[in-house]
Parts: sequence; C-alpha cells; structure tokens
Amino acid sequence: MSEVNLSNLKAVWLTLALPVLSGISGAIYFGYDAIKRFEIVEQDNGRYASDIGDLSGQLTAIQSRIQTLEQAMQDNDVRGLAPKLSEISTQMTTILDQQKELLDLRSKVEKSETITNGLGDKLDKYNAEIEDLWKAFDEAVKNPLK
Repeated sequence: MSEVNLSNLKAVWLTLALPVLSGISGAIYFGYDAIKRFEIVEQDNGRYASDIGDLSGQLTAIQSRIQTLEQAMQDNDVRGLAPKLSEISTQMTTILDQQKELLDLRSKVEKSETITNGLGDKLDKYNAEIEDLWKAFDEAVKNPLK
C-alpha cells in the first residue's frame, strides 16, 4: 500500500506542480515581453523627442516666413486690389464696347469706299463732258452762225 500511496502522491504533486510551473513560466514570458515593449517605446520616445525638437526649429522658420508674407501683402496693398481690379474690369468693358463700335465704323467705311471707288471714274468722265459742252457753248457764242 505504501507503493500505491507514493505513486499517488507523485501523481498529485505532478498535477499540482504542472499548472503552477506553467503559470510561473507564463508570468515570466509576460514580464519579459512587457519589459521589451517598454524598452521599444522608450527608444521611439527618444526619437520622437528629437523630432519634436527639430519641429520647434522648423516652427520658427515657418513663423518667419508667415511674417515675411504678411509684410509683403501689406507692402503690396493686397486688400486694395479688389477695387482696382473692379475699376480695370469696368475700363476693359468700356474698351470692348468702343472696339465693337470701331469695327462697325470700319465696315461702314469699307462699304463707302467700294461705293466711291467707281464714282471717281464717272466724275472724271462727267467733268470731261461738261468741259466739252462749255467749249462747244463758248464756240457757239463766238460764232453763232456756224
């Protein structure tokens, strides 16, 4: 009977020790994993801290650029551009209207040129005939019987 008890006792110890040892090994693994993750976070945190330091340097550069842009806008009177652009737009509209009128006048002048081009020859012909008539009249007055 003592052999049975001893083997039962070993079996009981194994059944009790196995979960305890498994729990301890799980706790050790969890602790090791947590420490490694914490170290990784610390390394990344240091890198991010240096990146943040670089960002503060860039922030001053950005603020300087913004101040430069604001100064340029004030120097160039950007706010006063809207009324000036409106005035230019009105002037451009007026110019376009006048250009349309000039184009209409140009077409009228071209039409009148085509009409008057033929008149010059006709006027020369009529002038020559009138001159001939006056000469004939003058001849008739000097010699009425001829």
